Amino acid sequence: MAQPRVLVLRSPGTNCDLETVYAFERAGAVAERMHVRRVLESPGQLAGYQILCVPGGFSYGDDIAAGRILANQLRHHLFDHLRSFHAEGKLILGICNGFQVLLKSGLLLPVDPGGAIPATLTWNTLGRFEDRWVPLVTAGEKSPFFAGIDTMYLPVAHAEGRFVTRDARVFEQLATAGQLVLRYGARPPQGVELEPRTAYPDNPNGSSGDVAGLCDASGRVCGLMPHPERYIDPTQHPRWTRQPARAAGDGLRVFQNAVSYFA
Repeated sequence: MAQPRVLVLRSPGTNCDLETVYAFERAGAVAERMHVRRVLESPGQLAGYQILCVPGGFSYGDDIAAGRILANQLRHHLFDHLRSFHAEGKLILGICNGFQVLLKSGLLLPVDPGGAIPATLTWNTLGRFEDRWVPLVTAGEKSPFFAGIDTMYLPVAHAEGRFVTRDARVFEQLATAGQLVLRYGARPPQGVELEPRTAYPDNPNGSSGDVAGLCDASGRVCGLMPHPERYIDPTQHPRWTRQPARAAGDGLRVFQNAVSYFA
């Protein structure tokens, strides 16, 4: 399939949908924005797409908790359809608020019978919104979104981005399984260290193990807190005039990988 179709799911408060559509189009896909209400009315529309992306922003104003309301809509009204979407070998990506949505909906990690999730994204250690650029390093190639990528430099913008697990055992299981696919900092992770090795501001939220991105057991459902769609063009880099000329920003590779997956 030369041009996979991408559904960029938006809701009240989403504010990165246009940038995400642009990123996928630059990568060679056919991308379309769609309001969650339209999908709820006719979930069968999902069958016409190969990639689903939940972009960044503040879905439903982040009332209750970041991403919680949209996550509940997906979990209680669209979960079976999204599971079928995933079972067909398709890709699901969540960026920032979208990562929060995927994690809290149970699409990234299984929810136990009592409704509890083994990991979540909570308030940054400093208790405030962080808007800055950070260095990132990949950890393995379990997720096709990061195939062939070693390091990136991307912006973050969030108040609830600190990744924590229910206990150390869960963190160890995720690390051992290769699901902690993206970390803050410039050094590759060693072993299954729970404590952050990267200090603020390069780890802007205090995430356990410096985790910036996570994938499911298949690698095809992935969430990350940094915004790759905000560094597609070289001129989006804060120091672009002082760097050697380059063809594209680091974030474009994430979207190109998603498109190449279906080539």
